[in-house]
Amino acid sequence: MYLRTDLQDKLSQPKLSLQLCLLALLFALIASGVIILFRLLLLWLNNYTQTSELDFTEIVDDWRVLLPLLGAVLIWLVARLGSKRYKRMGIAYVLHRVKLHYGKMPLQSAPGQFFQALFALASNFSVGREGPAIHLGAVSASVMAEKFNLPDNSVRIMCASGIAAGIAATFNAPLAAIFFVFEVILREYKLHYFFPIMISAICGAVSSQIFFGNIHEYDQINIIHIPLSQYPILAITGIVIGCVAALFNLSLLKVTAKGQNWPLAYRLLLAGVVTTIVGVFLPEALGSGDLAIEHAISENPGLLFLFALLIGKIIATIAALGLGIPGGIIGPLFGIGALLGAILAIISATLFPSIAPYIGLYTIIGMTAMMGVCLGAPLAALIALLELTNNASMILPAMFVSIPAFLVAHQGFNSKSLFYKQLEIMGLDYKVSPVKLGLMKTGVRAIMDRRFVIVRDNDDLLLEVLKRAEGRSVLARDALGDIQMLQLELQVSDDVSTLTRHPMQGLPDTATLNEVYQILSRHRRGEVYIYQGKQDKVIGVISWGVLQKEINSGQI
Repeated sequence: MYLRTDLQDKLSQPKLSLQLCLLALLFALIASGVIILFRLLLLWLNNYTQTSELDFTEIVDDWRVLLPLLGAVLIWLVARLGSKRYKRMGIAYVLHRVKLHYGKMPLQSAPGQFFQALFALASNFSVGREGPAIHLGAVSASVMAEKFNLPDNSVRIMCASGIAAGIAATFNAPLAAIFFVFEVILREYKLHYFFPIMISAICGAVSSQIFFGNIHEYDQINIIHIPLSQYPILAITGIVIGCVAALFNLSLLKVTAKGQNWPLAYRLLLAGVVTTIVGVFLPEALGSGDLAIEHAISENPGLLFLFALLIGKIIATIAALGLGIPGGIIGPLFGIGALLGAILAIISATLFPSIAPYIGLYTIIGMTAMMGVCLGAPLAALIALLELTNNASMILPAMFVSIPAFLVAHQGFNSKSLFYKQLEIMGLDYKVSPVKLGLMKTGVRAIMDRRFVIVRDNDDLLLEVLKRAEGRSVLARDALGDIQMLQLELQVSDDVSTLTRHPMQGLPDTATLNEVYQILSRHRRGEVYIYQGKQDKVIGVISWGVLQKEINSGQI
């Protein structure tokens, strides 16, 4: 499907446009629909398993204790049925595609992600829902963008918009979705990105509210405004959370690196066995994190039980995510952070009884700091918990705790974002130079020269055309279909003009200036031709001089 030429020209420019926003809305509807379908199927499965009602006293006699083993087998079967070429999935893989491939996601990876994540969540593994939401949102939007033949620079924006729609449709948190995309996925802010992403996040949130109601998942947590006199205790809390977050990251990455060399069946089976063992003793430690949060905010929770639950949750999460169970990490981080915050609040309350009414606030603070530190996204974490609790009282204390937690983890333990460390372990590149990143934001149609002449390969005719070209580029097509640039070069020795030919490479009109730079920067001269659809339909020419002028203009 080809868009109109003038629309393609507009989308090739790194500027905000109404058309870009409308396309983002269309693709967000599709991405939201996929996520809503995923959530409905998950609810349907959970109605049969009822894993949220597992009881510690009866767990040994309950068949559901074996759910992780069954889930591991189903995940392995889905992986076997799918193509090995499209086995990569998850947030880290999406980051790689956004950074180096304009967010183009292979459609063939979507079924594997959909069903494997569905089985992982339904079988009570300690994984989150945002993993499949991000992957499926990215696939839905980017595939549609390619079907519409959008320029590559716009495909990247559509992919980011699809991710925002997926997160918002999962958590009913549109603002958190926007900040997550900018802080974790794109790691840059551009105005022409903001509005399509914002529209997509709104679309995702509205879709969620239509099907599931305007629900804030953690608004039941009692958050009371804490007095400034207790902020020194919050600072100590931040230091402890920073240490735990750094150690969690280190442990998860070590297991991930170790498991890379093991066959998939062994990894999945081991994850199922570890999760089952944890579930036998602490069923509340399984799942995405909701059960752990419920116990953290319950009345008079036992300190020793919370300690055991925290250790069990960490082990179950590391086993699942480190050994390749598909799913997200935010849900488990919320569970770990809630338990850690409640434990610190109870310990502090024994020394300072005035802290006792603020256990709910400490729980939210732990969730915020844990997500922010582990993912390297403190602002996205803060906004997420603000929307999920629907209570602004947590903003200032959560910020106050997140700063020491972040500094301790990143400076003291040299802990970095989990996603980028996972990319390094998987051998996937994500680093892009500033020049390359700037060039990737502008399509070739934005600066290509449309004034050119194409002639057949006939020396007598070519010379006459060159004389009458009046500054236009002259291209010759030989019998094999190859295109060459023709030039008249003056020979100083005999003062005679000689016809010279320079081979040219072609690029589709969906390419960006980055592909032009990769071709022409080798010799820092020459030209490329731009074609639409088929290579014999040439629509423009870009020379090294024009590209260099664009780079030096300050717009790149």
